[in-house]
Amino acid sequence: MGDEPGTPDAADVLVVGSGIAGCAAALSAAREGADVFLVTKAARPDEASTDRAQGGISTTRGDPRALKADILETSDGTADPDAVDVLVENADAAVEDVLLETLEIGFDSTGDGAFDYAREAAHSEERILHVDAATGTHILRPFLQYVDDHERIEVRDDTAALELLTHEGRVHGVVTDSDPEGHPVYAGTTILATGGIGSLYARSTNPEGATGDGIAMAALAGADVDDLEYVQFHPTAYAGSGEPFLLSEALRGEGALLRNGDGERFMPDYHPDAELAPRDVVARAIATEREATGEVFLDVGPIAFESEFPALAAACRDRGIEAHEIPVAPCEHFLCGGIDVDDRGRTSLERLYAAGECARTGVHGANRLASTSLLEGLVWGLRAGEHAAGLDVDAEPETVEAPTLRNSDPDLPPRFAAEKFARLQRTMDEYLGLERDLEDVARAAGVLRRLKGEVDAYVRTRTARDLYELRNASVTALLIARAARENPESAGCHYVVDDAPLAR
Repeated sequence: MGDEPGTPDAADVLVVGSGIAGCAAALSAAREGADVFLVTKAARPDEASTDRAQGGISTTRGDPRALKADILETSDGTADPDAVDVLVENADAAVEDVLLETLEIGFDSTGDGAFDYAREAAHSEERILHVDAATGTHILRPFLQYVDDHERIEVRDDTAALELLTHEGRVHGVVTDSDPEGHPVYAGTTILATGGIGSLYARSTNPEGATGDGIAMAALAGADVDDLEYVQFHPTAYAGSGEPFLLSEALRGEGALLRNGDGERFMPDYHPDAELAPRDVVARAIATEREATGEVFLDVGPIAFESEFPALAAACRDRGIEAHEIPVAPCEHFLCGGIDVDDRGRTSLERLYAAGECARTGVHGANRLASTSLLEGLVWGLRAGEHAAGLDVDAEPETVEAPTLRNSDPDLPPRFAAEKFARLQRTMDEYLGLERDLEDVARAAGVLRRLKGEVDAYVRTRTARDLYELRNASVTALLIARAARENPESAGCHYVVDDAPLAR
């Protein structure tokens, strides 16, 4: 790996991203004897979505068939059964190996020392390992420390990947923003684990900076993407003033209830499983009741909120909520689609892999089952890292000519990036939210296409992270709009108005 200023970095395996998928990929590749370089634009753990994951990580509890059935049902029958098999057949071994034996995560236990498995929406049984309602934090931070201390892994944070280095259909690494005109990192194989798309919407549970970077870079390089219309909204995000935060599904799993502005419990009218219905059903029901009655509250009175969920209780107190009713509304949460990959994380481009939320494995289909995102990132990260390390691990990475990024343009107009982002978010919120009208989606695609053109004009002559993030966001937003326009049938979280009306 390069150490001198201006010298290109090189590694056997390059990982882009530092959530659970990126850490798992780096660890797995290093275990195979590869020299690994991990770059991440995150400067702190809480800038990765994994750190914000609350509910937990699903296991099979020895019954992979039952978990598979729940995943397929939640996906509205659209998940790839073969991909789900890969997940459930590797789930418990991955959790045991990495989380329990390697990282020694202290998951919550019962009085007799057994794991305190939780149940969440659309799960048929209690099978979710958790730490309070802050599981992601308790997994990611020790994972990052372990990776950072590993002798075969070099971590460089606060470093954004800007472009993939490609030549004749093969990926040779990335260009980063380490230098003013771009800094190449060459690698035998490259694994994208860049997270989600939350910044495309005004309200999201994702951290700031979730701008679809990996999806956009891969698509611009010619990689296949799929299922991008399936944007999942979490039903119960805090709806008061300030930044939204998640009210974990585990609350409803324990018995918390949803009530509308008239104080009525309404979910039994929408689905036989009531509060434990799939996320898309609950989210649309909440939106309907908010429009009809003004508000929806999560009633935590029936559960031991303070003692069982102290972190969430503290977050509510910080916002002045002392009563047992917490205002909630749907909020963008997870992209079920992404860069199309196989069971080892391989994309359609040679030597390019993807794992985690930026990847479309086929596990989620049109709707993700709760607490499977950390599991998918862990399983596919491990598999991608292992396979990537097995390709010419002893060969020197091939260097190709890197594009010269420019800084020749005068200063951007004041607030250019902020104003364009606001325009993008308004378009996504209005036309590509919980419900979609296909004519409106087509109009949104036109707006996003023009926006992308405006941004491209500046990207060609300037190297700035916020500008590239805006470029990536506009590319990904346009891909989502195109996918939604091309799919006239409602399924899961792609809900086409008049195709399958929600009736109470």
